[in-house]
Amino acid sequence: MRVVVLTGAGISAESGLPTFRDADGLWEGHDPMTVATPEAFDADPDLVQRFYDERRAALARVEPNAAHRALARLEEHLGDDLHLVTQNVDDLHERGGSRQVHHLHGRLRAAWCTACDARHAWTGTLADRPPCPACGVPALRPDVVWFGEVPYDVELVEQALLDCDLFVAIGTSGLVYPAAAYVHYAIGSGADTLELNLETPLVSDFSRSRRGPATETVPAWVDELVGG
Repeated sequence: MRVVVLTGAGISAESGLPTFRDADGLWEGHDPMTVATPEAFDADPDLVQRFYDERRAALARVEPNAAHRALARLEEHLGDDLHLVTQNVDDLHERGGSRQVHHLHGRLRAAWCTACDARHAWTGTLADRPPCPACGVPALRPDVVWFGEVPYDVELVEQALLDCDLFVAIGTSGLVYPAAAYVHYAIGSGADTLELNLETPLVSDFSRSRRGPATETVPAWVDELVGG
């Protein structure tokens, strides 16, 4: 069985990370347009760097949960027949044991040099403008995809959806493109579709939906698929 799993903020929220957008429309207390666009970075790079430095520090204080670990167990069972795709920039999937993760929106613990185009693993701060380890120019920014930028691995993920037997979305609102269209790619290829979310919509394009916290629904689903 070829499976594509898409995860969103809901799976990491149970580890203590804030969801992408709160009810007041703010992103961790900030208007996303002031911290998550190339224009915002050009206008006030210090603010943007401090914001991501704080998020990187917060990530170090949380741990993967049962849902992350269950997906790592699924990878052990399916191997290359599992494509794990995440909209999250945290590394909780990797720390939970997953080895192959496609980060559509980049990684918080990585830095991109806009001078030489090199990317580096990064756990420290960027607001103090450290030099790029490759070229020495202090031109590092968070290696995350901001509004108006192109997500990573799009063609690879879309091909996996066209080839899959089952598409599962976990903890995602399904409102942000291109991920919002993934269920339609899967349906078009004849795949089964399943949604695991804290709240499922009254109207859904998924053939099946299960409501509940990811730490309960994901391990239960993996048990069904591979045996508990």
